[in-house]
Amino acid sequence: MHLTVVGTGYVGLVVGAGLAHSGNDVTCVDIDRKKIARLASGEIPIHEPGLRPLVRENLAQGRLRFTTDLREAVRRSRLLFIAVGTPADGDGSADVRHVLDVAAAIGRAMDGEKIVVTKSTVPVGTAARVHEAIKAVTPHRIRVCSVPEFLKEGAAVRDFMKPDRIVIGAEDSEVAEVLRELHAPFVRTRADIVVMDVASAELTKYAANAMLATRISFMNSMARLAAAVGADAEMVRRGVGLDRRIGPAFLFPGIGYGGSCLPKDVKALIRDARTHGVGLPILEAVEETNRAQKRWILERVVARFGDGLEGRTFAVWGLAFKPNTDDMREAPSLVTIAGLLRRGARVAVHDPAAIPRARKVLGDSVEYCGTNYAALDGASALLIHTEWHPYRHPDFTRIRSALRERVIIDGRNLYTPDRMKRLGFDYDSVGRRSV
Repeated sequence: MHLTVVGTGYVGLVVGAGLAHSGNDVTCVDIDRKKIARLASGEIPIHEPGLRPLVRENLAQGRLRFTTDLREAVRRSRLLFIAVGTPADGDGSADVRHVLDVAAAIGRAMDGEKIVVTKSTVPVGTAARVHEAIKAVTPHRIRVCSVPEFLKEGAAVRDFMKPDRIVIGAEDSEVAEVLRELHAPFVRTRADIVVMDVASAELTKYAANAMLATRISFMNSMARLAAAVGADAEMVRRGVGLDRRIGPAFLFPGIGYGGSCLPKDVKALIRDARTHGVGLPILEAVEETNRAQKRWILERVVARFGDGLEGRTFAVWGLAFKPNTDDMREAPSLVTIAGLLRRGARVAVHDPAAIPRARKVLGDSVEYCGTNYAALDGASALLIHTEWHPYRHPDFTRIRSALRERVIIDGRNLYTPDRMKRLGFDYDSVGRRSV
């Protein structure tokens, strides 16, 4: 099948490469000529495990190509995917202008009947607006549907190849069958394909992200309560997660969620609901809880060292909002670093993947270290923000000798309090009792 994917960001690139890998002829389109040239040579602009070999293999086999020529790409494909960004607008609502601009451009390029699929995360009703934008500029028949993505950064290739489920929003049974056939190779052994109306599919994506955000904020609230009453949030998590009605996923105490999806989508869902006269106070509380939880490490630093931090250095391990990605959007590390710098501290940072992006965000305000241990020299404390695997089993003797004061503030609960006490550290973690 000949397919076109418009947008070569995080979603478009994974979707395009994944669909090519199942035997389709896929053209990925973007207006950024430099980016397209890099992609065409097999250079991947984001850190995502497994994506580079997937793109390079399908380029080599001729199943995947990159271009800036939207007109040619539209005309060679019957099925067109829109996978451009929907950034938060000034009031937090999703900005769908890029989606509608692409829709109009598709309409102007069409030379016959097409099926357009929205992959971008969009408010309910966007598919109808896409249909209107296309019909305004073309006489050809157009059918618009929604197949929302459920990809986790750091595991996106795996999620695409072995999805939990595939949601198809289509009002037309023929279109639904085309999309079933397209996605059938990815659900041969386990996942379900769920067909529903377009509005329900659009809302399903937002509802899923809102539920994940709610679980995270709920557990972080329980962690704060556990610390206040002398309970252990890790034990609470295990006890709750063993309930089959609840399950263990997304119940790990930490320093809040970040990235390009959950923060933006929770805000957008709240704003969109308001336009329909529906309040979502649960999600408003989720959002506020997450904002507060991102300040947890900074709060612990100030509690230990005071509000004036001049002359002190702090080591930050982890800049990305989660491991296996270089994405720093809405990362808790940015909240901590900003607070430390405002108080006069020096900050030394390390991250296995995010340093190049960090330089664009933080400039020369921090010291960038080539190894995690280099960040420790003379530091008053080690502040852990991201649960990268190299941080899970470090050389504690080396850490102890490098730190000026043997303080570790662990925002991801990587270590156990009793072991840290035996090793001579003053150790603080989220919602667990110190020993």
